[in-house]
Amino acid sequence: MKFEEERKLLVEYGKKMVDRNLTKGSGGNLSIFIRKEGLMAITPSGIDYYEMKPEDIVIMDLEDNVVDGDKRPSSEYSMHRIFYKERDDIDSVVHLHSVYSTILACLRQELPATHYLIGVSGGENVRCAKYATYSTEELAENAFEAMKDRNAVFLANHGLLVGAKSLSSAFGKAEEIELCAEVYYRAKSIGEPVILDTQEVNKMLKMFQGYGQRA
Repeated sequence: MKFEEERKLLVEYGKKMVDRNLTKGSGGNLSIFIRKEGLMAITPSGIDYYEMKPEDIVIMDLEDNVVDGDKRPSSEYSMHRIFYKERDDIDSVVHLHSVYSTILACLRQELPATHYLIGVSGGENVRCAKYATYSTEELAENAFEAMKDRNAVFLANHGLLVGAKSLSSAFGKAEEIELCAEVYYRAKSIGEPVILDTQEVNKMLKMFQGYGQRA
């Protein structure tokens, strides 16, 4: 089976999305770009993550052709493809329907810098993209535009999209952004959160560049 490692990772992280209450059933989608091959491995449409098998993962090129697999790819594949075509800093995309991020997306609000972990977004906020119907090219283009110089974006009335070099990194960023969204939501319920200033955010962004383990 071609790209067995990538297929297994997508199945594993699909289950993690459900286990960590970041989505329900078959909601959301994940992908990995095998850059040297110019091919994308993406979760199939409408299959529960706990029923998904590695062989269900669909392999596509960036011209929308399925090159391996007998399942239909996620209907949101264009929202993954646009980042692989246009950004060389993203080799994995995670889209989920986590509750607090989706609440802000339904309010069409950005997530401001009320917690230092906003730094994982790559900037001082997580923007909300203009609304478009799900699974459309318009949605992909709106998401791409709103995620310029960022690693994450809210999709209006829809959910959260995160990109990174690896699937583990994209998933980790998604979890941290969801935490920031929950903290912001809860803080707003009892008062007005204090927004960190641009100088402090820039300091955090530099610190995040050297955070964690290095090979």
